[in-house]
Amino acid sequence: MKVEPETLNSKLKYNIFDHTADLGLEIYGRDERELFSNAAFALFDIITDIKSIDMRENRHVSIEGSDREDLLVNFLREILYLFNGEGFLLKDFSISKLDSHHLTGEVKGECFDPDKHRINAEIKAVTYHQVRVQKTPQGWKGRIICDV
Repeated sequence: MKVEPETLNSKLKYNIFDHTADLGLEIYGRDERELFSNAAFALFDIITDIKSIDMRENRHVSIEGSDREDLLVNFLREILYLFNGEGFLLKDFSISKLDSHHLTGEVKGECFDPDKHRINAEIKAVTYHQVRVQKTPQGWKGRIICDV
């Protein structure tokens, strides 16, 4: 599956890389908050046409992790559950607080409507395999592998 990378202010949000039987994502952000927001965007941009989602409902998220990598995986697992468990598609991801062990924020979207939304790919889980979050001279970069 090939998905064209989305851009924000001419900055790449994410890129897909090949990984045996799974989906690899490399995510970018000017800061940590943007990195986490772009990671969430990447998941839902792959699942469906994110432009088809209206922001009808807000959900609060509060996540903990032992380090930044654990926090990223836990955050993505939590929002993936909103879709897989509750049928809630997300479009907007606002991170209000983020440190190396905690994340709080708001996500916005709407419930899946088969007449309106087409599912392009099923993401079953976010894994710890090769997970990475790091600061680079260009900003922040993350890497995750998803089970599809």
